[in-house]
Amino acid sequence: MRIETFYGMQRLPFTAEGEASSIFRSPTWDEVLSRLQYVVDHAGFGVITGECGVGKSTVLRHFCRALDPATSPVCYVADSKLTPRTLYPTLLAQLGYEPLRAGLEAKRAVHREFAQMHRRDGLRPLVVIDEAQGLSRDLIEELRYLRNAAMDGHSLIAVVLVGQPELRDRLRLQAYTAIRQRVTVQGQLIPWDRSEVDAYVAQQLQTVGVDHALFTEEALKVVYQATSGIARLVNQLCTQSLWYGAQQGHHLVDDRMVTHVIEGEGW
Repeated sequence: MRIETFYGMQRLPFTAEGEASSIFRSPTWDEVLSRLQYVVDHAGFGVITGECGVGKSTVLRHFCRALDPATSPVCYVADSKLTPRTLYPTLLAQLGYEPLRAGLEAKRAVHREFAQMHRRDGLRPLVVIDEAQGLSRDLIEELRYLRNAAMDGHSLIAVVLVGQPELRDRLRLQAYTAIRQRVTVQGQLIPWDRSEVDAYVAQQLQTVGVDHALFTEEALKVVYQATSGIARLVNQLCTQSLWYGAQQGHHLVDDRMVTHVIEGEGW
């Protein structure tokens, strides 16, 4: 049975790849979006951290899609094993060029392209490295160098590192002092509180054409307790609970049904 049909939905809710209208703008997410915009506007160096599943990549995708590629082209890389040697060929590929072999030639080509974007075209390129908690110190230093490579002292690009809390902890170490001093903006995504979980569930249902509650108040309480407000887990538990409700022929999911899903799925 398709749960969209059973509940009268236009499409599935609670998906990370939803339309822009389905993005839940919690106060924390809005704050992070504002900080990201500041980084782009001032060619800064930003660091965004958060636990697994709180929505870092979702916020990042939403922000990057909203940027005008005619003024702020984005190079988005999600590779925790990126190295200084593979950085430049990867960026060239993101810029739409045939990747060169790792080495000085690729490095020069990237510097040349960013310099042209900055000086000739007046663009503000953004380099985003997702899953950055695993990057080496040398790679982060290389990004710092790339950002500050202009002879006139102006930054060629904006850089944003996004990762789990370990990234923030590493940058606090003495070995990272030079890098930390170049960071212009830091932001942290935190799990939702109970009221935000309730608001998120209602918003998700509204965006798929459901104008009435499908979860009881007690069911939402159990969802929050089981997920601790972590977005990815809220999506998973709500989806699984809707499936179970449809299988049982219930158009309203209560706390006993959510508890059954939790126990059955080993939450």
